[in-house]
Amino acid sequence: MTARATPTVDGLRVWVLDFPTDTPEADGTATWTSTTMVLVRAGSGSTAGYGWTYGAAACADVITDLLAEHAVGGSAFDVPAANEAMHRALRNAGRPGAGGYALSAVDIALWDLKARLLDLPLTDLLGRARDSVPVYGSGGFTTYDDHPLEAQLRSWVEQQAIPRVKIKIGEGWGTREARDLARVRKARQVIGPDAELYVDANGAYTAKQAVRLARRFEELDVRWFEEPVSSDDLGGLARVRDAVTVEVAAGEYGFTLPYFAAMAPHVDCLQADATRCGGITVWLRAAALAQAHGLEVSGHCAPHAHAHAAAAVPNLRHLEWFHDHVRIETLLFDATLDPAGGELHPGHDGAPGLGLTPRQDVLERHTRTTGTAP
Repeated sequence: MTARATPTVDGLRVWVLDFPTDTPEADGTATWTSTTMVLVRAGSGSTAGYGWTYGAAACADVITDLLAEHAVGGSAFDVPAANEAMHRALRNAGRPGAGGYALSAVDIALWDLKARLLDLPLTDLLGRARDSVPVYGSGGFTTYDDHPLEAQLRSWVEQQAIPRVKIKIGEGWGTREARDLARVRKARQVIGPDAELYVDANGAYTAKQAVRLARRFEELDVRWFEEPVSSDDLGGLARVRDAVTVEVAAGEYGFTLPYFAAMAPHVDCLQADATRCGGITVWLRAAALAQAHGLEVSGHCAPHAHAHAAAAVPNLRHLEWFHDHVRIETLLFDATLDPAGGELHPGHDGAPGLGLTPRQDVLERHTRTTGTAP
């Protein structure tokens, strides 16, 4: 019997895409009016897989200049091997930051490609641990006044029946506490007593300030306090977590497993972002690491990049149905997922890979630059 040849990765194509926000957006520590996506196409013959990250345009140069040679020409089935080779190639350039974002986009594209070559939904290739994936509505930017905040919250809770939502707080690096509290009260009033309410300070507060405010949030049944202090302040996270009943979460800026291992003892739920931490390969390992610490894992942003992997994780809490990224992914891709009822059902339509195909007209309209490698 003659062994069938293993398909190889023929090449990578990279786009830098810019998407203006629908209105100016801000959280506790940053403001923005557009979002940049770096999109990767990994090809093998006539089959293509897609991956992406939300980061600086420089990620595209990292892919073409440093990473492509370690993916192109290799087996399209050996994604972990490509991931490890790309990881080593970033030793001097830097694995955290743009390097990690770039590696993640390629890794996601390679997993999508492998599943498409095998004609399987990615969640079936990975193996399901669950049939559906819970999500929470996320947005509530500090730039919103009462009207847009209420409209967004109602769209999630009433129109889509998502039973958990999150808003941004910590406005002005924690200098507008009264408005933070007023917005949390408004959110609770709008969503009613039954939906879960989360808040995200994006590291804007000091530890004692966060404890003081968290005790006020407890009165409004806030269940989740994300990055009450900087995620680099592990001691501060632990002090907040130990002082309040609200669950403390962090981890979206994790790029390596040692980072997640150091953070895990100091939070109630570990977050990880597949578009930053090293793609689906490392995101699954971060989820296993969380489980080893008795924790659940939550996928940060980019819900369509996470959904299939999330269905393979037994200790999943939920995915972030982030307004900005949902808007972009729904605009760019065909066949995006429906969050009705607060659950996604990745792979249920039988489409191979992530099940997404870019719309050519949208791709052309929002492209800043494009390149091929090698």
